[in-house]
Amino acid sequence: MARPKMILAGGSGFLGRHLTRHFTQLGYHVVLLSRRNTPSTVQWDGCTLGPWAAELEGAAVLLNMAGRSVDCRYTARNRAAITQSRIESTRVLGEAVAACQNPPAVWINSSTATIYEDTTGDAPVNTEATGRIGRNFSEMVAQQWEAMFWLTPTPSTRRIVVRTAIVLGADGGALPVMARLAKFGLSTPQSTGQQWVSWLHVQDFCRAIEFLIGRPVLEGTFNVCSPHPILNQELTSLLDTHYRPKWHIPQPKWLLEVGAFLLGTETELVLKSRKVVPRRLQDAGFQFRYPTCAGALADLLAQVA
Repeated sequence: MARPKMILAGGSGFLGRHLTRHFTQLGYHVVLLSRRNTPSTVQWDGCTLGPWAAELEGAAVLLNMAGRSVDCRYTARNRAAITQSRIESTRVLGEAVAACQNPPAVWINSSTATIYEDTTGDAPVNTEATGRIGRNFSEMVAQQWEAMFWLTPTPSTRRIVVRTAIVLGADGGALPVMARLAKFGLSTPQSTGQQWVSWLHVQDFCRAIEFLIGRPVLEGTFNVCSPHPILNQELTSLLDTHYRPKWHIPQPKWLLEVGAFLLGTETELVLKSRKVVPRRLQDAGFQFRYPTCAGALADLLAQVA
């Protein structure tokens, strides 16, 4: 019996590695679409149709994670690259799906929990139904990304948007950097520490994607994050308790701005307050293996190099 095929666009990074491993273990044949020309990938440029489009025929799943990293300075050139890499890859995948004789059964497209506006203090959580959409650069990118996804009619393909929060893993993403800084005393609150952090263990991220694929009645937009967002000061306290550094270096906003400039990134990645919950996932019956950040870090920090 032929294995179901998953097309994973832009899956060469941290999350793509975990998804590939997870779904391969489930029996899928995972095909990676990548701008890199390697023996293990199918090459595409993320903006034009080509021979790669034939891979979509008969696929069980199309999962699009393509997009330039936001871990950079938001110069005009980088803003354009961040926006266009998401919009163009989604547009051309829509064209490819529409041209298929036997299109993918389900298409899951990445988005981000950053689409919601900055949420501070005791403000209500952002659900899919009640979340307040922001109007700054990152939030507008997410809106354009999602708008392009819904633009092309795909009547034979179920479609899902996943607004993913910060995914924590031992071998990539934000956590190894956070852990390395905490070891040297940067386990203190960043700025006021009152910004909310929406997060997710990488195992639950893969399991949530599996859950969405396996339930044909589910479609539309889903927040993919832990049900328990945490304050930055609580997150840094967990790191401090684990590493117990000999000294503690304060992290006022001005110092974060200097550090972000030197590292070639933006303070928004740590200062924006994200208070998001996965209401639709929970209502559909998804059970988190790591619902609390304390539990997730207990598992992951033991594995961080």
